[in-house]
Order: sequence, then C-alpha cells, then structure tokens
Amino acid sequence: MIVCVAEKPSVAREIAQIIGASTQRQGYLEGNGYCVTWTFGHLCTLKEPHDYAPNLKAWSFGSLPILPQPFGIKLISDKGVEHQFNIIKNLMANAEMIVNCGDAGQEGELIQRWVMQMAGTKCPVKRLWISSLTEEAIREGFSNLHPASDYDLLYHAGLSRAIGDWLLGMNATRVYTLKYSGGRRQVLSIGRVQTPTLNMIVARCREIENFVPEPFWELKTIYRDTTFSYTKGRFKQPDDARKIVGEITGQPLTVNSITEKQSNESAPRLFDLTSLQVECNKKFSFSADQTLKLIQSLYEKKATTYPRVDTTYLPDDMYPKISSILTYLSNAAIVAPDVRQYIPYVLNCKIPKSKKVFDNSKITDHHAIIPTGVVNVSLTADEQRVYDLVVRHFLANFMEDCRIATTTVMASVVKYDFKATGKVILKPGWRMLFSNEPKNKDEKEEKEEEQTLPAFTKGESGPHQPKLVQKQTNPPKLYTEATLLRAMETAGKSAEDETIREAMKENGIGRPSTRAAIIETLLKRGYIRKERKSLVATEMGCKLIDTIHDPQLKSAELTGEWEHKLRLIERGEYNSATFISELKQMVTVVVNNVLTDSTNTVIATTPLARELKKKSQTRRKSRKPEIIEGTACPLCGKGIIIRGKTMFGCSRWREGCTFRAPFSGDDNKSAPQ
Repeated sequence: MIVCVAEKPSVAREIAQIIGASTQRQGYLEGNGYCVTWTFGHLCTLKEPHDYAPNLKAWSFGSLPILPQPFGIKLISDKGVEHQFNIIKNLMANAEMIVNCGDAGQEGELIQRWVMQMAGTKCPVKRLWISSLTEEAIREGFSNLHPASDYDLLYHAGLSRAIGDWLLGMNATRVYTLKYSGGRRQVLSIGRVQTPTLNMIVARCREIENFVPEPFWELKTIYRDTTFSYTKGRFKQPDDARKIVGEITGQPLTVNSITEKQSNESAPRLFDLTSLQVECNKKFSFSADQTLKLIQSLYEKKATTYPRVDTTYLPDDMYPKISSILTYLSNAAIVAPDVRQYIPYVLNCKIPKSKKVFDNSKITDHHAIIPTGVVNVSLTADEQRVYDLVVRHFLANFMEDCRIATTTVMASVVKYDFKATGKVILKPGWRMLFSNEPKNKDEKEEKEEEQTLPAFTKGESGPHQPKLVQKQTNPPKLYTEATLLRAMETAGKSAEDETIREAMKENGIGRPSTRAAIIETLLKRGYIRKERKSLVATEMGCKLIDTIHDPQLKSAELTGEWEHKLRLIERGEYNSATFISELKQMVTVVVNNVLTDSTNTVIATTPLARELKKKSQTRRKSRKPEIIEGTACPLCGKGIIIRGKTMFGCSRWREGCTFRAPFSGDDNKSAPQ
C-alpha cells in the first residue's frame, strides 16, 4: 500500500480522483493500491518552553535566555488534529511507501516532515512536486516522483526559519514584557520580521509628522497652447524668478530644436505573489491577506498555478505549452471578452520567447503565477477580478511591445532656455489589454503631466505668456499595503525599477507567503491601524519601537541578511547549524542588554481593542457630534467623519459633501449639526 499525504482535504480529493482512490474512509480515501490522507496545514509545532522544563511556564528574568538543545516538536493541542494524526500514523505504520504530496514549497515541506517524524516513519518516502492541480500536472508528477532526500535542504531552511523565529520571538517577547510592561501583563510582542516591519511604518509616520514643507516656484510659459518649462528647474526665492519673468515678458519665444525618439515599452512582468498583492491593493483595495486567499482558491480550483512564489519567470520547458493554454483561454467564458478578442492574433503569429519571460536561472521552487488553461470553473466576483489580472498579464507578455514616440522641443526667450516634452503612442501593442482599466491615482497624475504637442518648426518664433507657479515640497506618503509589501521585498529600500527589485529579492524581509500574515499580526496586536488604504502606527506601536534600543531587532537590512542566509541554506551554500548558532548568540546579547538597561521606560498604553471599545461606549453616551479620530471622509477626502444622533456624516456637509451613513434610527433624519 502506498500512502499519499496532502496538505488539506480538498487537495487530497483531487489527487485521489486521478490515481483511483475512490473509496471514502474515515480520514482518508482508498483504492487502486493507494491511501490518500491529509493534514489541516500544521498538525505539529515546535515545543513551548514549559515542554522542556515545567518551571519555564512562568515568565521570569532568571529563566532567560531559553535556548533548547536540541529543539523538539509536538502535536498541536486540538482533538481534531490528534484524531487525524492518529489516522495518518496508522496508515504510515502499514505503508510500503509514502508520497509527500504537501504544497511544493518550504512551508509545505516542513509540515509534512514534522508529521512523518512524529509518526516514526520507517518506509521509503517520495516527493510529489507540482505547480498546478490540473489532471495533467498530477499525472505527470506521479510519473516523475522524486526521492525525498532531494528536498532535504528545503526542509533545513524551513526548520531554521521556524527555530529562528521561535528563539527571537520567545526570548525577546518575554524579556521586553517583563521589563517594560509596568506589571500590567500586557504582552509586548517582538518578532524577527514583525518588528523591523513595524519600525518601517513608525519611521514613515514620524517622517511625515516632522516634515516641514518648503515653498518653491516654477517658471513656465505657454506658447501655442503648449506648456514650456524653464530648464534650470525650480526657484527657492520668488524674486529670482520674477526677475526672469520681467526680462522675458514681451520678448518672442524661438524654437531652437525638435527631437523625436522612438522606443519600445515591454509588457509588465508576470506575477509573483508580492506583485499580485501590490496590484490588487492598488486596483481593488484588497488586503495582502485577502489576495493570498483568493489566489490560493484559484489554485485549488485549478484555474491558476501555485501562488506562493517569488519569481516572475517561466522555465524554458513551459514555452511549448503556451499556445495550448492560450487556445483554452480563447473560448473560455471566464475570460473577459476584451481579452479573448486578442488571443487569436497572438496564436496566428509566432509566440515570442523572450528572456524577460523564460529564464531557467531565475526559477527556484516554482515559476510565475499564470492561468492553467482549466476554464470550466465557477468563480466568485473577487476571484474573477484576480483571475482577470493574471490572464491579462499572461497574454500581454506574448503581444507586441508598445511603441512610443517622445518628442522634445527646446526653445529660448532672450538668454533663457525652455523645454516642452510630449509622448505619443504609435502602436499600443500590449497596452490594448489595459486600455479600459480604471487608472489609480499615481497613473492619473502621470497622465496629466503628459501632453500631445502640435507640429513645431525649427526657427519659428512668436509671443508667449510666462507664468510663475508656486508649489511646496510634499512629505512622503504613508505606507499602503502595496507600498509596504514592496518595501519588505527590498528590505526597506526604494526600488521602482523591476529589474533592480528582482535583484534585491534575495535580501527582502519575510517570504512572499508570510508577509500578508505579518501585516495582519501588526493590525491584530494594535501596533498599527488602517486609515482608508494607509497603514498608520498606533501610540503603542510607536512606544514599543522607542523602547527597543537594540538596532538588530528593528533593522530591515539586518533581517534581510538573515533572509538571504535562509535562501543560501536552501541552496546548500550555508550551514543551518551556523545560522541557529548566530541567532542564539544574538538572542543572548538582546536579553542581556535589556536586563542591564537602567532606564525606567514603561509601555502602558491601553491595547487598541480596549481603546476603540472605550471610545465607542463614550460616543453612545454622548448626544453631541464627536470626531471619530483619524477617519477621513471616503467621498471627498477633505473632511473628517463626525457622528450625530442617528448618522455618520462628513464635517464638510455645509460645503456640499453628500456623504451620509446611518447607524441607527431613521435614515432620513438630518445630517450632523
């Protein structure tokens, strides 16, 4: 009997159907010489401190640091988990071979290895490694099972990550809580990835808070309905600009040169998980966690490939399959009509094989997220939106480049030089797929800055209207989930260029599959809150960061280096024991530094949940309108929301804002006064 272990029941059923295990048993399916069973994600976890020594259950300075040697694992304390584990253990005891059918990634490998260790597996183990749950992929995977030993390094990397998170989280959380919570038993959570991420948000909020805007002036002039800008940039003093305005007023503008440069613009890269989460946050305001759940559901419905990936490339052996995938998509009702119409044009031409798409050297565990060609599925409205994005990006990479002409006109008035630029799309190419999409704010602003130029002639001259435009410097923007994910991907460093971002991924903090959970954890613990799409640090989050004097705990760059080492472990280029040893040394230093801290800092901020509950109770008692702190009007964005007797409303309702939202009573009652 061959025992196959999947990561969840739905995946087990898909596998069982294809390999012929059709008889339902309690906790598994049987047939054709196979038993197919499942976990519920993690059945096992690392032992807690008190599992090593009962006295460690009580938090005390004297017990720190806690450095188990060796680390052990245990079953998660849950009756359902224990019941399913016993089924798996009994099946494995009678197996002639086990097939690890867990998710093909670091976490999936760790989940299955721990279960097999707890069950005391003795028989040979093979690994099913697939990137989609289509029938073709599963059959191909079972015909090419790999020895489990091929993935030992993947397991060691996952185990090192889990132990590293345990060491730092368990010790730092205990010592900071004991030292700085003021005896209120308010847990101050510290994490290897969580704390540097929080530090990035706090630093951005303070940068905005301390920002002092500086005025500047730009000199422009209008000639033939075209805006020309002074080439030497902005002025800090208006008198300097006014002097030039005085000199050029009434003098003709002369066109000195006209240059046109044509260039090709490539399609946006295929999606990895982070870029998909970023795009969904920008376009649909989906949280990172929401996007992960949606793309995971699409994977389990066989509509898209494995989602928890960090590459935007496909392997070379995928190239022959592209035309068949496109053929399936061309007749699929779940593919938007404005996308389907372009597929025949791509199929009638030779499908390009670009190094920006196909590159074996850029593939680790899996390739980029793409549609599978399975189209007879039912999707929810939100799943449809995510699926549509994946399909558009996939098709775009096999369409022609967008051809753009950039025209630059240089002109002068007296001795002062001016410039006008304009872009014209000569051939839209892949951009046709995105022509009907709503533009986000940044894209709208960029569009407004572009202008279509009339036909100019070198040497022409004529009157113009100079003007002085006063502006001021703007603070950086608050992080949204989209921009925070990008910052985590590049360890806090700004990188707009896709090629640079790809190169920096090795040193990003967290993994694509865990970053959404980190953001959700910070929200749940009250260290940050959402204001519309923006992420803002709470008072407790700021105080926690202020209390952490050790830069190692909150450094995105250092955490990025640890992530890089974990990737090296996965490739066999770094020793996992060395990584754990380094973290133990660091944890010891962290604990000692806190124990010897002579400051009397106390973080006694009320947890966010209690703050909100208290405010809510106060509002219910009050009959007067009250500002709901930190909430901007979702309609005009300029006012704030205030509460009346029966409604929420915008504080700018007298200025014409029509936002109203009843919370009790008659919807037709008057707006807040």
